[in-house]
Amino acid sequence: QVQLAESGGGVVQPGGSLRLSCAVSGIAVDDYGIGWFRQAPGKEREEVSCISARDGRIIYADSVKGRFTISRDSPENTVYLQMSSLEPEDTAVYYCATDWVVGTTCPLGILEVWGRGAHVTVSS
Repeated sequence: QVQLAESGGGVVQPGGSLRLSCAVSGIAVDDYGIGWFRQAPGKEREEVSCISARDGRIIYADSVKGRFTISRDSPENTVYLQMSSLEPEDTAVYYCATDWVVGTTCPLGILEVWGRGAHVTVSS
């Protein structure tokens, strides 16, 4: 059974940093594309970043380029989202997800498996 579990959310002041983790079980992160998404209250879900299977090609939303960094740790089977220079507009529930297709590259296809989300609040 494939499962994704986010952690690392919290409350941070503007300009601060957080690192989100997406612990993956049932598949190897090297073999599947994993994406980070967010949904703010009253807004549509937005893709934040994605890391491709195998070659690790990465994409970022324009809104987070230069501030967020996605990475993966193969031994830990975990994908991270390092968030810096956080802004109130980054407040959202952050989810990781995969299309559960071996070898896919970003952007991912239909997202089949989701985590439960991690709340991030950026406020002074």
